[in-house]
Amino acid sequence: MFIKNLLFVLGLGTFTMFSCSSPEAKQKKNEIDQGKKDSIALIYDSTKRDQQIDAFMQKLHKKSAFNGNVLVAKKGKILYQNSFGWADYLLKDSLNINSQFELASASKPITALGVMKLVQNGKLKLDNTVNDFYPNFPYTGITIAQLLSHRSGLPNYVYFAEEAWPDRKKPMTNQDAMNLLIEKHPNRYGAPDGRFHYNNSNYMVLAAIVEKVTGQDFAVYMKENIFDPAGMKNTAVYSTAVYEKTPSNVMGHDKVWRRSVVRNYLDGPVGDKGIYSTVQDMYLLDRAVREGRIVNEATLDSMYMPRSDAKRSLFSYGYGWRTFSPPNEPMVYHTGWWHGFKSLYVRDLKNDVTIVLLTNMANGSLNHLDDLYKILEIPILRQNAYNANGEFVN
Repeated sequence: MFIKNLLFVLGLGTFTMFSCSSPEAKQKKNEIDQGKKDSIALIYDSTKRDQQIDAFMQKLHKKSAFNGNVLVAKKGKILYQNSFGWADYLLKDSLNINSQFELASASKPITALGVMKLVQNGKLKLDNTVNDFYPNFPYTGITIAQLLSHRSGLPNYVYFAEEAWPDRKKPMTNQDAMNLLIEKHPNRYGAPDGRFHYNNSNYMVLAAIVEKVTGQDFAVYMKENIFDPAGMKNTAVYSTAVYEKTPSNVMGHDKVWRRSVVRNYLDGPVGDKGIYSTVQDMYLLDRAVREGRIVNEATLDSMYMPRSDAKRSLFSYGYGWRTFSPPNEPMVYHTGWWHGFKSLYVRDLKNDVTIVLLTNMANGSLNHLDDLYKILEIPILRQNAYNANGEFVN
């Protein structure tokens, strides 16, 4: 009996050993280990907050009416994070550090990461055209690369949908927006691979193509391939075509508190916008991208390469990222503005500085950040501060 029991125990141990070494078990262990690292990365002692940054943010809140959340980190350490003001003014709900904000166009670099992951994995090519996935698409010759860099020449669906969409109470989907482009065929802005022309159609189309390639809803694909690997537990894609009521208590507001901005049919299409996140999740995304957990270094380098024909020599656009390239100080960033939300996501690639500012008050508070850049000893990120030769003028 003893020998039988011993053999059973040994056999169980062998089974356990092989089970633990299975790909699924290794992946689970890696996820647990990464979760612990993410928890450590988010450790923040408010009693040791950076006093200069705090003084700046308090002033920005009081003088410039900043209402939102902020996180500033350097070299893997959070220097400052805080919440200012209301999530919903009418209900007098206060913001907290886990409040989810509509990222608006700051969704675009995240969508681009999702697209470039498919490219890296050989499921999509940068020279694929929209017609490869939508054969009857009337604007021929537009490539994935041109969509990513806003050089497709497409018309902006946000503008012509105001007249072309028949039922304003019914949210659009990405497929609806694609059908409008196909059926209505509004005039394009320019030829493919022509001048840089920023518009939302490019990233709405990219999200539609992601769904074609993967056979998954864009929200599901992004969760499994971007949000989860980055540890972004409080990030999701919210389309009004799926959610009648957005699962976030943060409301967008116009320049004054008198009214909140109600989401409408244009909040249905996603990819160009529609990702909701927190300042901490956006910081975790920065760490995951830096560590190569989303895409590899070669892919990142291609995303950060300036590709627009912008006149200001220091400022350009890559694949999903706005680029700012003062000498030996490369920075990538993106802004956002949509239905009462504004956002700014800044990543200083050399100095490993991350700035996340998310606001639900669409005012000009994010235009007054020069002193914050000075505190952090990084270049001032403001286009009109430089002339066409890249010289700082004011």
